[in-house]
Amino acid sequence: MEVSKIKKLIKIGLPDATIEIYSDDGQHFNAKVISPSFLGKTLIQQHRMIYNTLGDSFKNSLHALSLRTSAK
Repeated sequence: MEVSKIKKLIKIGLPDATIEIYSDDGQHFNAKVISPSFLGKTLIQQHRMIYNTLGDSFKNSLHALSLRTSAK
């Protein structure tokens, strides 16, 4: 999966988010997502929100995704 596709899927699900994604090898991805939608949510809830935006893509073609999330 390409960085641009991951970013697009997250942006569709969290339109207010600022997203930075990078990958050194095209299989392992690191993402930093900042979204006001995370306010009042636990870290696990924030990560689930992102996984929900990725849907089956995460299960089928995305090998590894490391997340850093924040409301600010």
